[in-house]
Amino acid sequence: MTSKIAILGSGEVGSTIAYSLILNPVAGEILLVDPKEDVRDAQVQDLSDATFHGDTSTQVRAGTHKEAGQCDIVVITAGAAQKKGESRTDLVGRNLKILGSAIEDMKPFREDTIILLVTNPVDILTYYAQKFSGLPKNQVLGSGTFLDSARLRGILAQKCGVAASSIDAYVLGEHGESQMVAWSHASIGGVPLERALPDAGIDKNAIAEDTKKKAAAIMESKGATAYGIGGVAASICKSIFFDQCNIRPISHYQDDLNVCLSMPVVIGRKGIVRQIPIELNDSERKEFEQSGKSLRKIIDDVEKEQSKE
Repeated sequence: MTSKIAILGSGEVGSTIAYSLILNPVAGEILLVDPKEDVRDAQVQDLSDATFHGDTSTQVRAGTHKEAGQCDIVVITAGAAQKKGESRTDLVGRNLKILGSAIEDMKPFREDTIILLVTNPVDILTYYAQKFSGLPKNQVLGSGTFLDSARLRGILAQKCGVAASSIDAYVLGEHGESQMVAWSHASIGGVPLERALPDAGIDKNAIAEDTKKKAAAIMESKGATAYGIGGVAASICKSIFFDQCNIRPISHYQDDLNVCLSMPVVIGRKGIVRQIPIELNDSERKEFEQSGKSLRKIIDDVEKEQSKE
């Protein structure tokens, strides 16, 4: 059978993910699903022109929600953007309606389908996608802080004068305001950061803040971020399809906090193969738990609003 990835939403993020999957061939077929048929069909034609270069042919075509539910992976990018002055609770409410409708239209899912959430707020939507879909929790994941961690490594690489690939460092928790850096696990070439840079101190708070605000800075100038998340989403799909068992910080369900947050996990063909136990120090653990509590409060607020309707 041909391996298939469905992408819900053919806007800038969805089309960039499709383009990344074409450049680094992963699936035999990519389906774009979007109620805006004119835009979807134009993206299909444009993306199809990019398939000429590959040694393995990737087909791009328009698809339906029902077809998406039978694909190996469904990447969900569809959602509303946050309006000026709009609270996160309001944004969650609007995007939950979009998510709920899309998932309902895809049912019944193939039993081994993996759902990858990219739409923000990604952690909350990942939590609800698990509830709406009925799929096992290990098969519903969010891009989480994978991109934030890549940004952190890039900033550290510039500061330290080494390749980003030589740095191990994780941003954990929420993909958003309450995210935190696990500095106690940051290393260069396997050597703890503090020992690798004994004579060149770095401002950890400033680096963590720059990492958190990088997306907002990009959006302020060009209106959206697409290339980073496009590469990250394609990388996650590749890890799944080829059962690579890569370790990535992605959003998944945390039993003790009853929310989805990012912690390192092994990614393979079944989605999340297993969690990687990471020992945080006391202050980091407190930050991580607070991140979970802040998301839980938003979920509780949303559910109170829904109960009034």
